[in-house]
Amino acid sequence: MNLPIRHRPGSLLEHGLRWPEPMAAEFEELFDRMSRFLQSASITPSLTEAMSWAPPADLHETDGAYLVECELPGIQRKDVDVTVGEHEVSISGELKEQEREGVPRRRGRPTGKFEYRALLPVDVKSEDVTASLTDGVLTVTIPKAQPAKPRHIEIQG
Repeated sequence: MNLPIRHRPGSLLEHGLRWPEPMAAEFEELFDRMSRFLQSASITPSLTEAMSWAPPADLHETDGAYLVECELPGIQRKDVDVTVGEHEVSISGELKEQEREGVPRRRGRPTGKFEYRALLPVDVKSEDVTASLTDGVLTVTIPKAQPAKPRHIEIQG
């Protein structure tokens, strides 16, 4: 299924919207991010490409960080890749199918490639991100970047 994407030539301010400049800039960024998201969602993987599954995960926000808790039972650290960008966290990897005796009668656990992605609404400190895998739960701590605080500027004569 393809979603329609409307192209918006120009910025919001050029369309005659009378919002304060900071608010218009935030909406402009939001519209750009949504446009990129819809474009990426409309790309259909080839039939030969293995489909991936998404592990169950929770995303929590504290005052200073985002916490992602992702259930990955039976997966080793070397089989997981965590990537954090300016506004996105991605957890991917592969759960290899184990060889077993007998004929499978029922399968309820996924195997193969997996991927979890989440957009983060604020800038983060990607160099300070930590991740740990304990008892099958991957915990990723993503500190928030400190916003620039307004300060008074003395005007020189």
